[in-house]
Amino acid sequence: MFFGLLIALGVVIADQLTKYIVLNYVLSEYAAIIVAPFFAIVRAWNTGVSFSIFNKWGINGVYILSGIALAIVLMLIKWLKNEQNKIIQVALGFIIGGAIGNVIDRIRLGAVFDFLDFYVGDHH
Repeated sequence: MFFGLLIALGVVIADQLTKYIVLNYVLSEYAAIIVAPFFAIVRAWNTGVSFSIFNKWGINGVYILSGIALAIVLMLIKWLKNEQNKIIQVALGFIIGGAIGNVIDRIRLGAVFDFLDFYVGDHH
């Protein structure tokens, strides 16, 4: 369990640090930076969940989605506690860390800051 939680901690730190750097330094003067024909670094605020689903919930969405995410994190920690496979522990650590990073964004900023935009044509 300790190994998975250590991974989760590392993910939370990396998540928050990269978001801070991109928001405050990389994109401080730009709305987007085109890196490749299929990839850009952008400033996007997601108040919903994946692909901006439930974006219209406002501040209630922040609390509801954060509560749901924390409940899922608790279930994943319970799974992690009993998991012996190191690869699954690493995977759970990444999921837990990413979820906690997004909860921190929602509570601190009111939305999740997303900056990686992969696309093909007009499909993002």
